[in-house]
Amino acid sequence: MTDRNPSVEIIIPHYKGFSILERCFESLTQTRYPAMDICVVDNCSGEGAAIDGLKYRFGRLRVVSLQKNMGYAGGCNSALFSSSADYVVFMNDDAVVEPFWLQPLVRVAESDSGIAALQPKILSLQAQESGKKVFDYAGGAGGMIDRLGYPYCYGRTFYGIESDHGQYDRTRDIFWASGVAMFARRKTISDLGGFDEDYFMHMEEIDLCWRLRLRGYRIVSVPESIVYHEGGVSLAAGNPEKIYMNHRNNIAMLLKNMGWPVLVWAVPLRIVLEFAAAVYYLLRGEARLRSAWNVFRAFGSNLRGLGGTVRKRRGVQANRTVSDSVLFRDSPFSVFFSASSDESL
Repeated sequence: MTDRNPSVEIIIPHYKGFSILERCFESLTQTRYPAMDICVVDNCSGEGAAIDGLKYRFGRLRVVSLQKNMGYAGGCNSALFSSSADYVVFMNDDAVVEPFWLQPLVRVAESDSGIAALQPKILSLQAQESGKKVFDYAGGAGGMIDRLGYPYCYGRTFYGIESDHGQYDRTRDIFWASGVAMFARRKTISDLGGFDEDYFMHMEEIDLCWRLRLRGYRIVSVPESIVYHEGGVSLAAGNPEKIYMNHRNNIAMLLKNMGWPVLVWAVPLRIVLEFAAAVYYLLRGEARLRSAWNVFRAFGSNLRGLGGTVRKRRGVQANRTVSDSVLFRDSPFSVFFSASSDESL
C-alpha cells in the first residue's frame, strides 16, 4: 500500500430484492480498508425505507434515489457524476466480497496512472457455498474480446466454465473488466462520459472499457482480490429479454468502437452470424421462438438507432489514439464457432 489511503466509493445500483442487497452490504461492511464509502442507487425499487435503514449500520452510506429505473448504466452514472472519491467500484448487488479484497486493487491502481479500470477474480457464489472454487460466468479472471466483437473471459470460454486452480493468478492486462465489480479511476471515467445509458444493462462495461482502451488506458485483472457473484439474479441465462439486450448492445458496441478497416468486413459477417443465431434458436423448438424473435428485434433496434450510433461513433473515433491492429493484436479471429450463440454473449 502507499502511505496514503485513496478514497474509494462502492456504487451499487439496486432495483429489486432487498435481501440480496443486504447480503452484499453486510459483506462490504466487513471490508478492511479505512477510506471506503458505499453508495446505493435506488433504481425506483419501492424499497426506499429499507435502504435508508442501512445507514444506521454503516454511517458512510450515501443513497441516490431515482424516479425511474435507469438500469445498470444510468444508475451507475447517477452516482459516478455526484461522487468525489479518488476511485469508484461499480458493483452488482448480488456480489459478496472478502474482507481484504480492496487493498490489492488500490495498490495496483496507484502503481500506474495509465490504469483506468481493474477487475478482481470473480468466483461463483453458488459454487463457493458448496465448497467449490469455480469461476463466475460474468467476468471470470478478466474479460477479453475476439476480432468479431464477441466477448469471453479467462476462466470462461465457449467450452465451459473452469474451476479455479490458480491458473490465472497473476496480474495481467485484459480487454474489459466485469461490471460485477469494476474498480475504476473516477475522474478518468467521468471525463469519458461514463457508461452509455442507451445500453440500460448488459455489455455497458465492455463498451466503456473499449473506449478507455482506444484512448490508450490499460485495463488490468488483479486475482489477489476475490469477489463472489450469484449469477442470474437480474435476468437468468436464456431469458429472451437478456438475449435481446446482449445482441442489441453487442452490435451497437461494434458500430461505435471498431475502426473502419475492420468494420467493413466484420459487420457483414456478424449480420450473417446474427441470422445464424436466430436459426439456431428456432431449431431448438417452440420454446425458443421468442428468443429467435429477439435476435431480429435487436437487429431492428440497431437499424432504428443507427443515426444516434453514428453520432456517438464520430466522437469515439475522433479521440482514439490506439489502432485496431494494436488493440486486437493478441485476439483470436472468432471464438463464436466453438459454441452456441447464447453462450457467446
